[in-house]
Amino acid sequence: MTGVILSGGRNSRIGQKKAFLEIGGKRIIDRTVEIYKKIFDEILIITNTPEDYRYLTQSIILSEAKNLKFKIYTDLISDRGSLGGIYTGLHYSKSDYTFFSACDMPFLDEKVIRHIIKGARDYDIIVPYFKHRLHPLHAVYSKRCLPIIKEMVEKKRLKIKDLFSRLKVKRITDIPEIKLPPFFNINTVEDFKQADKMYSSLKA
Repeated sequence: MTGVILSGGRNSRIGQKKAFLEIGGKRIIDRTVEIYKKIFDEILIITNTPEDYRYLTQSIILSEAKNLKFKIYTDLISDRGSLGGIYTGLHYSKSDYTFFSACDMPFLDEKVIRHIIKGARDYDIIVPYFKHRLHPLHAVYSKRCLPIIKEMVEKKRLKIKDLFSRLKVKRITDIPEIKLPPFFNINTVEDFKQADKMYSSLKA
């Protein structure tokens, strides 16, 4: 399976690139790649600033993951938000099923990801449903989604949840218990401070 990291957001509410925020002394993007390397055969980063992520190519070359495929791509159609990133990731993915996460999720967890991806074969989309919310940016999408997503992106219908009614979706409700919230994402400075505090309190 391929793992995609969506790093194309505008970061307008926080004023800096969220992927490079440090939690516990480590960048979110670096921690995400470390987790992905344990799970996936191929890692893709979808970003509007590919030059910012080139250093990761060298770190993967120097790692033990010798057979890992790692690529960086820009959006096929610009300014189409997260759905545009999913469209691009699915287009370039070499796998029938691809796991997506956003670059601003500091507490991604290997156990949770493995639990979500294990039921992929019989569905078009596998998405966690946690605390009364779907989490479409921590989910699996199949290649079968591509024609519909392409149509939506071209028409600028960019709500990911509108995709769900048109495809076979599995909701994962039995999320493994872990110490930090795996679906937490950072949108504001306050979110960042909260994430850092949660991480620090766990390590104290």
